[in-house]
Amino acid sequence: MADTTQMLKGILDGCLLSIIKEGEIYGYELAAKLESYGFHSFSEGTIYPLLLRMQKEGLVSTTLRKSTAGPKRKYYSLTEKGEQELEQFVIRWTQLSSSVNNVLNKGCFRND
Repeated sequence: MADTTQMLKGILDGCLLSIIKEGEIYGYELAAKLESYGFHSFSEGTIYPLLLRMQKEGLVSTTLRKSTAGPKRKYYSLTEKGEQELEQFVIRWTQLSSSVNNVLNKGCFRND
């Protein structure tokens, strides 16, 4: 699992931005969504530091809202800068995944 976690480190930001783009969401919901997509090794404790950094970088904005189940919840929304970062992530991911697939498939898609 540690190997998978290391591989996913750089990818998780893009995944979080993509989920947040769907609509306002709070940390626990983000963790649950990630799990529903097959990311079982990430907890809220992993996600919150990333969200804090994204907030500081201006990629997400936050709003505190009352909760029916305890203290106020911090909801995250994508900013315009966050949308641009997500677009760039998708481009980088598409290129990277294509290259990795070419290597794994032994160059079946080479342009000789």
